[in-house]
Amino acid sequence: MNILAVIHGKEAREGLFAEVIGTRGHALDEWSLAWNQPPPRPIDEENMLIQGLLNLGIPLLGVCLGAQLLARAAHAPVGPASEPEIGWFPVELTPAAQEDAVLGGLPRRFEAFEWHYYTYGVPGGAVELARSPICTQAFRLGRSAWGIQFHAEVTQEQIARWIADGPDEIASRTDELTAETAEKISAWNEIGRLLCEAFLTTAEDTAACAA
Repeated sequence: MNILAVIHGKEAREGLFAEVIGTRGHALDEWSLAWNQPPPRPIDEENMLIQGLLNLGIPLLGVCLGAQLLARAAHAPVGPASEPEIGWFPVELTPAAQEDAVLGGLPRRFEAFEWHYYTYGVPGGAVELARSPICTQAFRLGRSAWGIQFHAEVTQEQIARWIADGPDEIASRTDELTAETAEKISAWNEIGRLLCEAFLTTAEDTAACAA
Protein backbone atom coordinates (compact mmCIF):
# COMPACT_ATOMS: atom_id res chain seq x y z
CA MET A 1 0.00 0.00 0.00
CA ASN A 2 1.25 3.51 -0.81
CA ILE A 3 1.02 6.18 1.89
CA LEU A 4 1.16 9.83 0.82
CA ALA A 5 2.30 12.51 3.29
CA VAL A 6 1.67 16.14 2.32
CA ILE A 7 4.09 18.28 4.34
CA HIS A 8 3.83 22.02 5.07
CA GLY A 9 6.74 22.82 7.39
CA LYS A 10 10.43 22.16 6.82
CA GLU A 11 10.67 20.37 10.17
CA ALA A 12 7.16 18.90 10.12
CA ARG A 13 7.84 15.36 8.95
CA GLU A 14 6.30 11.96 9.57
CA GLY A 15 8.68 11.25 12.46
CA LEU A 16 7.56 8.16 14.34
CA PHE A 17 4.84 7.45 11.76
CA ALA A 18 7.47 6.77 9.07
CA GLU A 19 8.92 3.99 11.24
CA VAL A 20 5.50 2.40 11.75
CA ILE A 21 4.65 2.65 8.04
CA GLY A 22 7.94 0.97 7.10
CA THR A 23 7.48 -1.79 9.66
CA ARG A 24 4.07 -2.57 8.16
CA GLY A 25 5.72 -2.93 4.75
CA HIS A 26 4.10 0.08 3.11
CA ALA A 27 5.71 2.64 0.80
CA LEU A 28 5.87 6.27 1.96
CA ASP A 29 5.77 9.15 -0.52
CA GLU A 30 6.25 12.80 0.51
CA TRP A 31 4.83 15.83 -1.24
CA SER A 32 6.22 18.97 0.35
CA LEU A 33 4.81 22.46 0.11
CA ALA A 34 7.76 23.86 2.10
CA TRP A 35 10.94 22.75 0.31
CA ASN A 36 10.66 24.98 -2.77
CA GLN A 37 10.10 21.85 -4.83
CA PRO A 38 6.82 21.15 -6.65
CA PRO A 39 5.07 17.85 -5.99
CA PRO A 40 5.64 15.18 -8.66
CA ARG A 41 2.04 15.75 -9.72
CA PRO A 42 0.40 19.18 -9.44
CA ILE A 43 -1.91 20.11 -6.56
CA ASP A 44 -4.11 22.77 -8.08
CA GLU A 45 -5.79 23.63 -4.79
CA GLU A 46 -5.21 21.72 -1.58
CA ASN A 47 -8.75 22.26 -0.36
CA MET A 48 -10.07 20.66 -3.55
CA LEU A 49 -7.61 17.78 -3.17
CA ILE A 50 -8.88 17.00 0.34
CA GLN A 51 -12.51 17.28 -0.75
CA GLY A 52 -11.82 14.91 -3.63
CA LEU A 53 -10.23 12.35 -1.33
CA LEU A 54 -13.15 12.65 1.07
CA ASN A 55 -15.61 12.07 -1.78
CA LEU A 56 -13.68 8.96 -2.84
CA GLY A 57 -13.56 7.58 0.70
CA ILE A 58 -9.75 7.49 0.70
CA PRO A 59 -8.52 7.12 4.32
CA LEU A 60 -7.11 10.42 5.61
CA LEU A 61 -5.31 11.43 8.80
CA GLY A 62 -4.78 15.16 9.32
CA VAL A 63 -2.28 16.19 12.00
CA CYS A 64 -2.32 19.70 13.54
CA LEU A 65 -2.56 21.98 10.48
CA GLY A 66 -3.76 18.90 8.61
CA ALA A 67 -6.72 18.59 11.00
CA GLN A 68 -7.53 22.25 10.44
CA LEU A 69 -7.35 21.81 6.65
CA LEU A 70 -9.58 18.74 6.87
CA ALA A 71 -12.11 20.70 8.93
CA ARG A 72 -12.00 23.60 6.45
CA ALA A 73 -12.52 21.23 3.51
CA ALA A 74 -15.65 20.04 5.30
CA HIS A 75 -16.84 23.68 5.61
CA ALA A 76 -16.07 24.09 9.33
CA PRO A 77 -14.54 27.33 10.70
CA VAL A 78 -10.81 27.59 11.37
CA GLY A 79 -9.33 30.43 13.41
CA PRO A 80 -7.12 31.44 16.35
CA ALA A 81 -7.44 29.40 19.53
CA SER A 82 -8.29 31.22 22.75
CA GLU A 83 -4.64 30.71 23.65
CA PRO A 84 -1.79 28.80 22.00
CA GLU A 85 -0.87 25.29 23.07
CA ILE A 86 2.90 24.83 22.80
CA GLY A 87 4.30 22.00 24.86
CA TRP A 88 2.59 19.28 26.88
CA PHE A 89 -1.13 19.55 27.63
CA PRO A 90 -3.81 17.22 29.03
CA VAL A 91 -6.18 15.67 26.51
CA GLU A 92 -9.27 13.60 27.25
CA LEU A 93 -11.16 11.34 24.87
CA THR A 94 -14.89 11.88 24.49
CA PRO A 95 -17.31 9.01 25.14
CA ALA A 96 -17.73 8.67 21.36
CA ALA A 97 -14.04 7.72 21.05
CA GLN A 98 -14.51 4.48 22.96
CA GLU A 99 -15.60 2.55 19.86
CA ASP A 100 -13.55 4.55 17.34
CA ALA A 101 -11.30 2.48 15.09
CA VAL A 102 -8.32 4.85 15.39
CA LEU A 103 -8.54 6.52 18.81
CA GLY A 104 -10.46 3.84 20.67
CA GLY A 105 -7.30 2.05 21.80
CA LEU A 106 -5.73 5.14 23.40
CA PRO A 107 -5.86 5.96 27.12
CA ARG A 108 -8.90 8.00 28.08
CA ARG A 109 -6.63 10.77 29.39
CA PHE A 110 -3.07 11.50 28.32
CA GLU A 111 -0.46 14.25 28.13
CA ALA A 112 -0.13 15.29 24.48
CA PHE A 113 2.54 17.30 22.72
CA GLU A 114 1.04 20.35 21.03
CA TRP A 115 2.37 23.14 18.86
CA HIS A 116 -0.39 25.32 17.46
CA TYR A 117 -1.99 28.75 17.59
CA TYR A 118 -5.13 27.94 15.60
CA THR A 119 -8.04 25.59 16.09
CA TYR A 120 -11.09 24.42 14.15
CA GLY A 121 -14.78 23.83 14.58
CA VAL A 122 -15.98 20.23 14.41
CA PRO A 123 -17.47 19.80 10.92
CA GLY A 124 -21.16 19.13 10.53
CA GLY A 125 -21.79 15.40 10.67
CA ALA A 126 -18.37 14.71 12.21
CA VAL A 127 -17.84 13.12 15.64
CA GLU A 128 -15.61 14.84 18.19
CA LEU A 129 -13.23 12.31 19.70
CA ALA A 130 -10.96 14.30 22.05
CA ARG A 131 -10.69 17.66 23.78
CA SER A 132 -8.25 19.71 25.86
CA PRO A 133 -9.23 22.55 28.20
CA ILE A 134 -8.42 24.92 25.32
CA CYS A 135 -10.03 23.38 22.24
CA THR A 136 -11.17 20.31 20.33
CA GLN A 137 -8.37 17.83 19.74
CA ALA A 138 -9.69 15.12 17.43
CA PHE A 139 -12.63 14.21 15.23
CA ARG A 140 -13.78 11.58 12.77
CA LEU A 141 -15.47 12.61 9.54
CA GLY A 142 -17.43 9.87 7.85
CA ARG A 143 -15.90 6.41 7.99
CA SER A 144 -12.40 7.11 6.74
CA ALA A 145 -11.12 10.56 7.76
CA TRP A 146 -9.62 11.64 11.08
CA GLY A 147 -8.14 14.91 12.31
CA ILE A 148 -5.91 15.23 15.37
CA GLN A 149 -4.70 18.57 16.69
CA PHE A 150 -1.90 17.06 18.80
CA HIS A 151 1.42 15.85 17.36
CA ALA A 152 1.31 12.08 17.79
CA GLU A 153 4.11 11.68 15.24
CA VAL A 154 6.91 13.65 16.90
CA THR A 155 10.18 12.21 18.12
CA GLN A 156 12.41 13.68 20.82
CA GLU A 157 14.83 14.87 18.12
CA GLN A 158 12.08 16.69 16.24
CA ILE A 159 10.88 18.44 19.37
CA ALA A 160 14.43 19.53 20.17
CA ARG A 161 14.68 21.17 16.74
CA TRP A 162 11.29 22.86 17.14
CA ILE A 163 12.31 24.26 20.53
CA ALA A 164 15.66 25.50 19.18
CA ASP A 165 13.94 27.25 16.25
CA GLY A 166 10.85 28.26 18.21
CA PRO A 167 9.27 31.69 18.56
CA ASP A 168 10.68 34.25 20.99
CA GLU A 169 7.90 33.69 23.50
CA ILE A 170 9.11 30.18 24.32
CA ALA A 171 12.76 31.17 24.85
CA SER A 172 12.22 31.35 28.60
CA ARG A 173 10.65 27.85 28.57
CA THR A 174 13.39 26.06 26.64
CA ASP A 175 14.85 24.20 29.64
CA GLU A 176 11.41 23.37 31.00
CA LEU A 177 10.14 22.01 27.66
CA THR A 178 13.33 20.01 27.10
CA ALA A 179 13.17 18.40 30.52
CA GLU A 180 9.44 17.71 30.27
CA THR A 181 9.92 16.13 26.84
CA ALA A 182 12.70 13.85 28.09
CA GLU A 183 10.37 12.65 30.85
CA LYS A 184 7.25 12.12 28.69
CA ILE A 185 8.40 11.24 25.18
CA SER A 186 8.66 7.46 25.68
CA ALA A 187 5.03 7.10 26.79
CA TRP A 188 3.96 9.56 24.11
CA ASN A 189 5.67 7.60 21.36
CA GLU A 190 3.84 4.46 22.46
CA ILE A 191 0.55 6.33 22.03
CA GLY A 192 1.73 7.56 18.64
CA ARG A 193 2.50 4.02 17.53
CA LEU A 194 -0.90 2.79 18.68
CA LEU A 195 -2.66 5.57 16.78
CA CYS A 196 -0.67 5.11 13.58
CA GLU A 197 -1.06 1.33 13.67
CA ALA A 198 -4.82 1.70 14.10
CA PHE A 199 -5.09 4.15 11.21
CA LEU A 200 -3.03 1.88 8.93
CA THR A 201 -5.29 -1.03 9.83
CA THR A 202 -8.37 0.93 8.73
CA ALA A 203 -6.57 1.93 5.51
CA GLU A 204 -5.56 -1.67 4.83
CA ASP A 205 -9.14 -2.83 5.39
CA THR A 206 -10.43 -0.14 3.04
CA ALA A 207 -7.92 -1.14 0.36
CA ALA A 208 -8.83 -4.81 0.74
CA CYS A 209 -12.53 -4.06 0.30
CA ALA A 210 -11.82 -2.00 -2.79
CA ALA A 211 -9.66 -4.70 -4.40
